[in-house]
Amino acid sequence: MIPTAPQIGFDRFIQLDWVTAALKVRAGVASLDDLSELLDAAGLGNEARIKTRTKLNALVLDPRADMADFIRRGVGIFSDFESSQDVAGFAWGSALANYSYFGRVAEFTGRLTAMQGDCSMPEVHRRMSEVYGERGNIKTATRAVIQTLVDWGTIRRVNKGNRIERLTPNRVADPMKVSWLVEAALRYHGKALALSSLQSTAALFPFSFDQPLGYVVSKSSALELRSEGPSHQFVALSGVI
Repeated sequence: MIPTAPQIGFDRFIQLDWVTAALKVRAGVASLDDLSELLDAAGLGNEARIKTRTKLNALVLDPRADMADFIRRGVGIFSDFESSQDVAGFAWGSALANYSYFGRVAEFTGRLTAMQGDCSMPEVHRRMSEVYGERGNIKTATRAVIQTLVDWGTIRRVNKGNRIERLTPNRVADPMKVSWLVEAALRYHGKALALSSLQSTAALFPFSFDQPLGYVVSKSSALELRSEGPSHQFVALSGVI
């Protein structure tokens, strides 16, 4: 059997203002008409509009069944919809948990910028093509994710857009926000992660955590610590083998 190439899933630029509007709709302080007016103002064509609404449904308004509780908790935790940092934190965690393609671009961007703070766009495209194949829509989808990351305030493009620079990480002190973002990373990776590596996990590069992660995990009902030997601890989703 010929292996099937992984699905892309996340191939649209998602503006942070749209996520904010969707959060307000979900909280009952705005209407779907308000969101529609915002998308209209962006000049989206009919197809782009439909695909954008599909992404906003998955991220905020109508998540699939296995993500519903996770998204519900995230909406409650990042409830200050007027704070761009809070909205960006929620948007990142939701996109990371929902879309592996978003996660891959984020992870490669985090890894490639870890040493010197920047990398080239072609490097990210090449890494994505190695995973998803040489398909015509890979560059388009990757550019859409990168544009999204720029709008969410995590990176910027320099040198006529040919290079990516990571911006100063957002310090997250609230233990509930930290544990929810860690949970998003676990959902993306689909496996337990070493406690010692969580702070530097590439997929969470836009954040720095003030709280000791062992303490945060121990206080979370969604996460659990597991030990393998006297000095190796791992973090996993509660109840997941």
